[in-house]
Amino acid sequence: MSEMNLDRTIQAQNGHHEADCELLDPTNETYRRFYDAYGFFNGHLFDNKLPGCLFTMQRSRLCRGFFSASRFGHRRGTEIIDEIALNPRTFSQRTDREIISTVVHEMVHQWQHHFGKPGRRGYHNKEWAAKMRVVGLIASDTGEPGGKQTGQRVTHYIEAGGSYDTNWRMLESCGFRIEYQDLDLVKLEVPRKEKLRYSCPDCSIHAWGKPGLRMSCDDCGKRML
Repeated sequence: MSEMNLDRTIQAQNGHHEADCELLDPTNETYRRFYDAYGFFNGHLFDNKLPGCLFTMQRSRLCRGFFSASRFGHRRGTEIIDEIALNPRTFSQRTDREIISTVVHEMVHQWQHHFGKPGRRGYHNKEWAAKMRVVGLIASDTGEPGGKQTGQRVTHYIEAGGSYDTNWRMLESCGFRIEYQDLDLVKLEVPRKEKLRYSCPDCSIHAWGKPGLRMSCDDCGKRML
């Protein structure tokens, strides 16, 4: 069956179902949002130099996402594409702004793979940390100011008023939202982290405290996550 005939068959089948109920499309909704964000930040932070990627969802207790170079090949062609994987088990604990900052974090790894010199076996080196700062994300092994910027396991925090923060606000103002999240929650195993950052889900106000605190935002009346 040709691709055109396949599309027509699917459309006809969907039309039949729509007579009974309206079908949700969470797969397209979820992955389309991530690739829209990728395209937006590729243009605004990387001068459209990144070659594209294939997004996947990977549950993990160790990270919020990861980059794998040349991970996928086209089954009937010669195209080779990179992978950016995101951990959906961390979405409910973070704002949209923070989730998409992980996408940009992995885009920096992709940039370094194609245009720089990555560290061996996933090591976050000084070149990577410097590029992170350029795009408005500050490398830190604790996710807090003052953390180590290089090492095997390094996360980041968002620079207030930096390039990512400024462009995120532009994207958000266009109505960008992440709609779905995993209901199976997980606490990441982050070494040497004595304090956690708690965030209001509505206004994104942050506060730092020890793990296990129950904190609420006075302005919004929402429990901080």
